[in-house]
Amino acid sequence: MIIVMKKEATKQDVANVSQMIEDKGLAVSVVDGQGVSVVGVIGDTTKVDARQLEVLHSVDKVMHVGEPYKLANRAFHPEDSIIDVAGVKVGGENLALIAGPCSVESVEQVVEIAKAAKAAGANMLRGGAFKPRTSPYAFQGMGSNGLDILVEAKKITGLPIVSELMDASYIEEFEEKVDLIQIGARNMQNFDLLKKLGKVKKPILLKRGLCATFEEWIMSAEYIMAHGNPNVILCERGIRTFESYTRNTLDLQAIPVVQKLTHLPIIIDPSHAGGKWWLVEPMAKAAVAAGCDGLMVEVHNNPECAMCDGPQSLKPEKYAKLIKEVGAIAQIVGKKV
Repeated sequence: MIIVMKKEATKQDVANVSQMIEDKGLAVSVVDGQGVSVVGVIGDTTKVDARQLEVLHSVDKVMHVGEPYKLANRAFHPEDSIIDVAGVKVGGENLALIAGPCSVESVEQVVEIAKAAKAAGANMLRGGAFKPRTSPYAFQGMGSNGLDILVEAKKITGLPIVSELMDASYIEEFEEKVDLIQIGARNMQNFDLLKKLGKVKKPILLKRGLCATFEEWIMSAEYIMAHGNPNVILCERGIRTFESYTRNTLDLQAIPVVQKLTHLPIIIDPSHAGGKWWLVEPMAKAAVAAGCDGLMVEVHNNPECAMCDGPQSLKPEKYAKLIKEVGAIAQIVGKKV
């Protein structure tokens, strides 16, 4: 249920309505938009008589929300959320450009890539320190040492760090070292982990699961938000279909659908979607043209020898060319790089 206040409603009016709801044992989420406030009611709304609210002079209308997600719902929060990642804004007219190697391999490797990515226009550095691999025999990442390397690269370049968290036991370390905590596709419905992420202060990048519906994906974001952390960014990285030529199938429809259903930013990962470097450029351009809020692209200075996902990584010079061309598309759709 959402309660739309009249334009002339005062802060005290909003507080009074909120108190009426809380007195019934429900929680409220107040969003102050452009000229109007919205009070979201969370919990068993059968306890609330909409008619008693509608007679108040300060209430414009009361609406019931049919979707199971509330805090992530566009109806609860009509305006786009803009998430601050260590000074980099994600959402609205801002285009986040995240780049870096799939896996951290050495200080020299990460610093070289970070410098090149920043020169090309990237505003965040991604790198995998803990790697979820299909095979238990594949390279699993450098762990905490990898995070330290990313921190060193941040000191040199100033780029905020994006890295994937796989286990709740590392949350404290990630809060200290990582600016945007990524939750991968395989952990999208790890609800115990999502609950714990609701307690952290850092923003969360939530990737879509391999076979997740839009509602399942948004409900996972709701888990994080319902436990106290409203700073969630969604990431479409391709879903599993019958097609086997590409690694996954990039669902570009996710961009307008997510933007219609929620107020959360959505970024696109064209690298994991196609699994082939030559697919990254056209899919990245298409995603920006469709109105995404950012791109996460794998960049490697020597992809032929990469420890992980070399075939889908762009060399720095190709990434620089891509960002230049993407910037022109971004201007057309009202985004700034």
